[in-house]
Amino acid sequence: MNKMDRSILALREMDALAAGDSPVHQLHPVAKLLTTIAYIAATVSFGKYQLSGLLVMILYPALVFSLSGVGVGTCLRKLRFVLPLVLAVGLFNPLFDRAPLLTVGGVTVSGGVVSMVTLMLKGVFCLAASFLLMATTSIDDLCAALRRLHVPSLLVTLLLLTFRYVGVMTEELSVMTDAYHLRAPGQKGIRFAAWGSFLGQLLLRSMDRADELYGSMQLRGFSGSFAYAGSKRFSGRDAVWLILWALIFALCRSFDVAGVLGALLMGGNR
Repeated sequence: MNKMDRSILALREMDALAAGDSPVHQLHPVAKLLTTIAYIAATVSFGKYQLSGLLVMILYPALVFSLSGVGVGTCLRKLRFVLPLVLAVGLFNPLFDRAPLLTVGGVTVSGGVVSMVTLMLKGVFCLAASFLLMATTSIDDLCAALRRLHVPSLLVTLLLLTFRYVGVMTEELSVMTDAYHLRAPGQKGIRFAAWGSFLGQLLLRSMDRADELYGSMQLRGFSGSFAYAGSKRFSGRDAVWLILWALIFALCRSFDVAGVLGALLMGGNR
């Protein structure tokens, strides 16, 4: 199995995850989309030294992982190429911000270390929330939610077709790669001299495939807009989910919940 085949399997695995039947999957896509946006906005709004307040934001992805049945390991595996880039953000903060900020167990921690950890957690939390949205909502439902929020139809159609066409392009690349290696057995990769003809053939095959797809869409009545997904009613449960999480995010952002809980626990142990 070549890299293209593995990429196709990864796309199909995401579709399979989104086709689940958990309580989170059954929520209206608009509720999940707005909740994710609110969570990301609240998470990134924390200051660079507000580490204790930011830690409470792990509650949302942790609960959604549990309710949706999506494994944390699956998330880490899917994001394994993006996470190192996110974790690299702020690596140089300790070099530029060396002023002491707090003391933990007799060890003085500088502001640069705290801001570095804060930036890393922000990135990880936002990536986890975005992954959970994609893992519990199909692309059709997501596009339907965007249209209900009055995102321009042209942009939504481009998003849907781009997502779908990635799989088509990957299949074409897989076929061409297999054909090339059958003609050049034992060769690793594609020779530099063949890159031009390879990309040219890919362009021609892609244009032919695009014409076929567009013809199929017209035969099915496509007139510039999609019925992205079945009409699903926004229920009271969806409203409760959205409002409850919005209130929790606002509470976590307005008050140092972790500090208050820590003070209560320390006071109870005395």
